[in-house]
Amino acid sequence: MALDGKIAIVTGGAQGIGLAIARRFLQDGASVMLADINDAQGAAAVKELSPLGKVRFSSTDVSSRLDVHNLVAGTIEAFGDVDILVNNAGIVHTADFLDLNEDDFDRVLRVNLKGSFLCGQAVARYMVKKIKDGGNAGSIVNMSSINAVVGLPEQIAYSVSKGGVSQLTKVMALSLAPYGIRVNAIGPGSIKTQMLDTVNSDMAAKQRILSRTPLGRVGEPSEIAAVAAFLASDDASYITGQTIYADGGRLPLNYTVPVNG
Repeated sequence: MALDGKIAIVTGGAQGIGLAIARRFLQDGASVMLADINDAQGAAAVKELSPLGKVRFSSTDVSSRLDVHNLVAGTIEAFGDVDILVNNAGIVHTADFLDLNEDDFDRVLRVNLKGSFLCGQAVARYMVKKIKDGGNAGSIVNMSSINAVVGLPEQIAYSVSKGGVSQLTKVMALSLAPYGIRVNAIGPGSIKTQMLDTVNSDMAAKQRILSRTPLGRVGEPSEIAAVAAFLASDDASYITGQTIYADGGRLPLNYTVPVNG
């Protein structure tokens, strides 16, 4: 299997895309540490995924340096190593630009951008030490978004944070390339997660999403997980500093498409 024997940390791993990535990693032979701020969902995720392989849960606020330190240390204690990090933890806050509160802006950037920096730095420092001691290099995958490129007027903080993640990915990749550590990102489009729950009941919202999606459907978390598994594996050994946009064709689109139903 492509990730056989690898040790992975997946932040925001208790639900949605993070949970799907953890599942795929386990299926591909990796052991996984789930990191999430939601303890109940984390415990449920471990119970769900345990039949697939070795999985643990770490209660983690990725915006806290101490929590991140404990996450990395706990992963090494539980599994003996860290080969892969997926910076998936993220939050949204909906507000018009004129009404957006400073605290809410800071909170979104603290989790989405600072969290990726803290986790990436902590894992990279461990990886560099391991490499200097004769160990193997690893891979880091950041979760960006198409909203790093396009914008939504009611998702100011989220869009700004994901733009920052895309740039963070590039500078991390350049900084860590001398050690052989690869850093890439995924930019999902509209994916069937809890963030998109309103689409199930709001036909107008569904029409808006599908009208700008050439493939004519919402993506599945498993499809993002497949990209993460590729980037984390040796099959992507010559890829670093890149963002793969898994968006159903949205970014190249310069028009709306007809929608059935």
